[in-house]
Amino acid sequence: MDRRGFNTALLASSVSGFFASPALAGLNSAGSAGLIIGMLVYSDMILLDLVGPLTVFSMLQANVRLIAKTAEPVRTDVGILVAPNSTFGAAPENLDVLFVPGGLKGTLSAMQDQPTLEFLKLVGKRSRFVTSVCTGSLLLGAAGLLRDYRATSHWYVRDQLPLMGATLQKDRVVQDRNRITAGGVTAGIDFGLTVVAALAGEEQAKRIQLLIEYNPKPPFSAGSPEEAGQALSEDVLRRRDGLIRQAAQVSRAAGARLGI
Repeated sequence: MDRRGFNTALLASSVSGFFASPALAGLNSAGSAGLIIGMLVYSDMILLDLVGPLTVFSMLQANVRLIAKTAEPVRTDVGILVAPNSTFGAAPENLDVLFVPGGLKGTLSAMQDQPTLEFLKLVGKRSRFVTSVCTGSLLLGAAGLLRDYRATSHWYVRDQLPLMGATLQKDRVVQDRNRITAGGVTAGIDFGLTVVAALAGEEQAKRIQLLIEYNPKPPFSAGSPEEAGQALSEDVLRRRDGLIRQAAQVSRAAGARLGI
């Protein structure tokens, strides 16, 4: 193996191993070590969509499984590889939490991948909570897991959720029965704390929030279309227009397959 191959393998194993170990765990609660959380990983997902909730779940000392179609390392949006520690065929049958991250380019590919859809559909039926961050909710929708549920997604594609039977709710984190979905990227920490509260109680979620010093004070008020204003929002939409149009086509096709 050459140096580049060695470094790639080392980085991939480090990302997986660090979060799969108790390295970040300092706040265990009664029974939390028995929780099983399955986090889908796939090519071109947004790393922060995964790592934000993963950090929170690791502090809960849950059994976190990074699940992919194959055992090959998965390349994320920033080029960092994530090594799965489980595959579709070897994943636990029953999960406390099924989680899907986003990343629109990768999400659209996954929405058209039958093995991924079948895995989500099968495991989603047996999971205690079915969840997502960012455009991961589009993938849940394509698998038929958000039909007749309130849900959200990244702001520039969230209006596509009704194409797959969901009811759009424009909040940062939306919980409807056992479905928990969140907005784009940075909403992953809010999401993770919400899930911890559902699994282990509000006090445990507060302890983790304090430990990670989650007290955001962004330097600008531009984190939503409403705050950013029309000009900046339209600029972002214009730059992403091709991918957003493709997402609409894929979402409509998924809805048609679901009979919606």
